[in-house]
Amino acid sequence: MITITRKLIALDLDGTTLNNDSKISSQTAATIRAAVKQGYLVSIVTGRPNRLSENFYDDLHLNTPMINFNGNLGILPHQAWNREYQYTIDKEIVAELLAKSKSLGLSLIAVEGRDMFLANHGVKNNAGFGFFPSTLETDQVLSQQSLRDNPISITVQVEPELKAGLIDFLQNQFGDQVEVSPWGGPHSIVEIATKGVHKSTGLKFLADYYGILQKDIIAFGDEGNDVTMMQYAGTGVAMKNAIDKIKEFANDVTDFSNDDDGVARYLQDRMDIAVGE
Repeated sequence: MITITRKLIALDLDGTTLNNDSKISSQTAATIRAAVKQGYLVSIVTGRPNRLSENFYDDLHLNTPMINFNGNLGILPHQAWNREYQYTIDKEIVAELLAKSKSLGLSLIAVEGRDMFLANHGVKNNAGFGFFPSTLETDQVLSQQSLRDNPISITVQVEPELKAGLIDFLQNQFGDQVEVSPWGGPHSIVEIATKGVHKSTGLKFLADYYGILQKDIIAFGDEGNDVTMMQYAGTGVAMKNAIDKIKEFANDVTDFSNDDDGVARYLQDRMDIAVGE
């Protein structure tokens, strides 16, 4: 009897599976669907909340668990699941940030959970870059009264000159409880989540759930939040457009960027994924 080894492909979204227009190209979608048909398990492992990734999950016709918030949430989209997990933050931290928002220079405070999105106001001057709405519904306005449950993630926008002070404040006051992660790029954004939880947390969950060895995991990524996933996977694949730090930890680098179907071409050329079969 021949035993077929199952392999897991873990996909970051932004800068990896998505192109620069934050879309999945037809070639990438077709290739990933072909990988599933050929027996690979494919899971999204992203920093995005589930509200901004379930559409891509559906586009790819996936039925595997999805990992969101950099490992802090594991779900089967669109359904209840007894294996679902989440790591949350004490909502008193949010109350502290609301009370000190002016002195800390916070222009936006947004908190999220699987079925929660609250913010102190809509984003201004296109600062939401697609992640946060410019206007809020009445039940989306953040206050100590509206925040009834502990959130999975807190995202704040801070005045650039006060960013270092905010990070120091968070680490000094709550460093034993939370991870503080500044976003890359031009926006002065800081994300706060449960301490010690990373994308590797979600990847290990997937591996344990499916009984897959680390050596049989292939993970694609491009940014600093993908480092732990690269280290956990048997094969960490950095995108051509990835930051240097990721390339240092990766076992391989794609020949093409996210905007040129780098994931799809890698799967076709290096892993013999045949589209159309």
